[in-house]
Amino acid sequence: MLGRIFTVGGLTLVSRVTGFLRDIMLAAVLGAGPAADAFFVALRLPNHFRAIFAEGAFNAAFVPAYARIRQQGGADPARLFADRVFTMLMAAEAVLLALALAFTPAVISLLAPGFSADAGRFGLAVDLTRITFPYLVLVSLVTLYGGMLNAVQRFAAPAAAPVLLNLSMMATLALAAFFPTAGHAAAWGVLIAGVLEVLLVGADTARRTGLPRFARFSLDDDVKKFFRALGPATIGSAGLQIALFADTIIASFLPAGALSALYYADRLNQLPIGVIGIAVGTVILPEMASRIASGDEDGARAAQSRAMELTLLLSVPCLVAFLLLPDLIMLALFSRGAFTAADAGAAGATLAAYTIGLLPFVLIRSVTATFLARGDTATPVKALLASVVVNVAFKLALMGSFAQVGLALATSIGAWINFGLVVWFAKRAGFLDLDKRLANSIVRLAVAAVVLAFALMAGLRLVAVMIEPGQAWRQELSLAALALFGGVVYAAAVAALFGRQWLRGLARRRRAALTGTTPVVPPTDPV
Repeated sequence: MLGRIFTVGGLTLVSRVTGFLRDIMLAAVLGAGPAADAFFVALRLPNHFRAIFAEGAFNAAFVPAYARIRQQGGADPARLFADRVFTMLMAAEAVLLALALAFTPAVISLLAPGFSADAGRFGLAVDLTRITFPYLVLVSLVTLYGGMLNAVQRFAAPAAAPVLLNLSMMATLALAAFFPTAGHAAAWGVLIAGVLEVLLVGADTARRTGLPRFARFSLDDDVKKFFRALGPATIGSAGLQIALFADTIIASFLPAGALSALYYADRLNQLPIGVIGIAVGTVILPEMASRIASGDEDGARAAQSRAMELTLLLSVPCLVAFLLLPDLIMLALFSRGAFTAADAGAAGATLAAYTIGLLPFVLIRSVTATFLARGDTATPVKALLASVVVNVAFKLALMGSFAQVGLALATSIGAWINFGLVVWFAKRAGFLDLDKRLANSIVRLAVAAVVLAFALMAGLRLVAVMIEPGQAWRQELSLAALALFGGVVYAAAVAALFGRQWLRGLARRRRAALTGTTPVVPPTDPV
């Protein structure tokens, strides 16, 4: 399992790095003004629907079901199940796409009503959305193919696919002079990326399991179970997207640049969520589903605890850095071209507000996996819908005083409510076992976080003295120096608190996962 997590996390890291390069180009070309706001609305709309109908609900229902059918019945029943789901998915996506393209102005008026008073932003958002929305159909295919691959323990191609989105957008932005606007260039980059992602993941799926085909739809027992899981999962995904829609709707009434600040802050916040939280959740779900299907409940719980431990270990440095250095991070990464220091300050404050909810953001996939692996998509939805109500209420309460920072803070509050309820439900059902080793690791990692925080504060003062104001690349050099210094301090703190044997055991488990052997862990490894 550990080797697969590092595979997904490593490829996701490549995706995030190329994503930052893409965002640097976006910031330099589009800035944080009306044109950028229009593009980000056009990008958000297919992404919202993708999260509801594709990656969110679909993955939660499909991956455990497909893994169970392969485990218990073999490849042929699994292939038939995939064919029928593929037929249903494509029919639904075709209807949604036709409606979205036919009623795009109405959709923009509903989801970004503040744009109606600005004819330029509204018209551009409509044009760009009609280019980006077909990406939804393509990425839904990628999601189906990726779910089939994940169920057979193949993770590389789906994890690498988002890299193509970044490269495609960078290529079209570099050719922006040949498009009506830079926003049009970025939008066409999104659509081209969808085609490339289908080709990449589809090719791997054809080799490993065979591509799904159109089939006569039949409500057999497996499909009925899938729909029983899909219904609550769709409601849950829709509930989460309602909170994100609320961000778009409310921010459209705020001054120009608020949507852009939310976008750039969320991009940074999504780095640990994607590289760590989603990577671990992607691997742990089919792992737990297979173990539970074979009756290995203890193994499933142990795998979940180790996944949460690894998630926390890797997330702590991001948590500390985003809380202490948000302005410096934004200045170093994006402050060039049309993106000003004031834009960086607004995005930095928004990032700090998002970071308050970083721990539940990265842990939630590992915790909900215990329900999803058992085919229970309803229980996590109860927690999610309660958190959405709290989230939206706080957005409305905080937007007046804190603008987009209040929206990000409300999102963090909702994340903590969601996480707390899911943990409580899991403990009550006996699905979650926070063993002694995990509890001890949490305490040690909290100490390591405090050590890192003091080190970064001291390092910030030292860097301010060593790198003079006005020096070329000052912000970039300062951030690089602090990242290197903080990394060394955190690694030393973890080594001192956990011991070298624990680190050797982690390395042995990773090598064993990569080679398929069984690691020998000494009994003296700390618990």
